[in-house]
Amino acid sequence: MKINKSIITSFVLLIVIASLYRVMPGRPMGFAPQIAMALFGGSVITDKKLSFLLPLLSMFISDVIYQVMFVNHISNMPGFYSGQALNYALFAAITVIGFLIKKENILSIAAGSVIGATFFYIFSNFADWIGGGLDISNQPYPKTLAGISRCYYDALPFYWNSLAATAIFGTVLFGGYYLLNKEVSKKQVLA
Repeated sequence: MKINKSIITSFVLLIVIASLYRVMPGRPMGFAPQIAMALFGGSVITDKKLSFLLPLLSMFISDVIYQVMFVNHISNMPGFYSGQALNYALFAAITVIGFLIKKENILSIAAGSVIGATFFYIFSNFADWIGGGLDISNQPYPKTLAGISRCYYDALPFYWNSLAATAIFGTVLFGGYYLLNKEVSKKQVLA
C-alpha cells in the first residue's frame, strides 16, 4: 500500500486518540490500546524504524498529558516516574514481536496478542517486584518467592484488562487494515 496523505493523517489521529484514551478518567487500569498498536506497527509498517513510533509516540503524548494533570493536581498519577524507561523498552520489544505477526492471518494475530500482553505482564511485574514496587497496602513486596507471587497475583486484573484491550484494539487495527486493503485493491481492479 502506498503511503499517502490520508494514511499519514490516519496514523496521526490514531496516535492522538490512543493517547487521549489512555488518560481518560474511569478507564479500567491496563485497558489501553498501546500493546495492540505496538504489535500492529511491527506487523504492518514496512519501515521497521518507523514502526516503533506508533506505540512509543502514543505513550509519550499520554505521559506528557498525565504529567501536566499531575502537576496541576488534576490526577494523582505522574506522567514521568522512575523506571518508566523500562515501559518504553518493553513496548519497543512488543513492536519486535509484531515483526513476526503475519498481518492477514487471524491465528498469527491472536497468538501475537496473547504473547505481547503476557510478555508485558511478566517483565513489567518482575521489574516492579525487583525494583521495590508497592503492594495494595503501600508496602514493598518482599524479595521472596511469596513476594513475587503476590506481585503477579495482584497484577492479574491489569493482565486480564490488557489481554482484552489487546484483543479488541488489535481486531480494530488489523481488521481495519484488512478492510482498507481490500477496498484499495477493489478500486485498483476497477480502475
